[in-house]
Amino acid sequence: MKSFEHGYLREMPISHALLSNAGLLGEFRGREGLYARQSPEVLNTLRRASIVQSVESSNRIEGVTVAEGRIDPLVLKRSKPRDRAEKEVAGYRDVLARVHAEPERLKISTELIRSFHRGVYRYADPKSGGWKRSDNAILEVRPDGKQVVRFRPVSALATPKYMGRLVELHAREIAAGEIEPLLAAAAFVLDFECIHPFADGNGRVGRLLTLLLLHQCGYSVGRYISLERIVEDSKETYYEALYKSSQGWHEGSHDLRPWVDYFLGTLIAAYNDFEARVGTISSAKGAKRELVKNAIHHLLPRFTIGELERVCKGISRKTLIRALRDLRAQGAVRCLGRGPNTQWERVGR
Repeated sequence: MKSFEHGYLREMPISHALLSNAGLLGEFRGREGLYARQSPEVLNTLRRASIVQSVESSNRIEGVTVAEGRIDPLVLKRSKPRDRAEKEVAGYRDVLARVHAEPERLKISTELIRSFHRGVYRYADPKSGGWKRSDNAILEVRPDGKQVVRFRPVSALATPKYMGRLVELHAREIAAGEIEPLLAAAAFVLDFECIHPFADGNGRVGRLLTLLLLHQCGYSVGRYISLERIVEDSKETYYEALYKSSQGWHEGSHDLRPWVDYFLGTLIAAYNDFEARVGTISSAKGAKRELVKNAIHHLLPRFTIGELERVCKGISRKTLIRALRDLRAQGAVRCLGRGPNTQWERVGR
């Protein structure tokens, strides 16, 4: 909300790097539409893998993990959640599906944001979806175990007012059309995290809002490449960017640029990954096998089917086995034994 007051965004210094990144993302967006028309089956394969990775990574960032082998059945709805962690995973799965299915129909509002929180916790805590009732703080746990406060969000008492104002001012900026939508999206997410409106789950709701805002800006790469996985892989940089841009936020003297740089950098990384993966797949026919072949080149020279499954999220074991047999016939891999835990070896590059 502070990023939208007193002409902050209009007066924000814009670097050449930011302008360059915005232009590059515009080019990526144009090519994304081309791939969608030319290779729909390839994109369907990427979409299935992305959903699994997104659900797993966004929850794991917050310390919510499930037992090995459980993530695929949960995300693909082949199994019911067994404990609280699995219930939270299932809830995130449902809200993520909603975001990807109908982004143009989801108008940003305080009720929508609360419904996202309610959805994430629907199986674990039916009473979720309300603003925090007590003040909270963003803590850092140091190597010696000591906790220090990195940022004090808006008070519980002021949260409803701040959230209403954030939604109102963002909508006003978008309607005016004078601010780059990507910049407004980044500012919205930063302000949401600084308000920290929920007792728990702010990070996950923030990432869901990121995906929705990007969809509404015309950037849908999050359907095919997991942005949550990219954030997890750069978690330290993610938290550092949030920290730098949150300093002075309450007074409206903060510097949004570190967060914007990270926000756009994440999107660029996703598009680079997207085009690399689509480029690897020569045709829609055999798309999954091409993905498996590409994944093997990123594993250690010797690997098991279980290790390959963890990389090829959303691809069934049956398909993996068929792909390995094809690659063995081509002389690209060889099997070193028998049984489900046997090792396979990559031959050459």
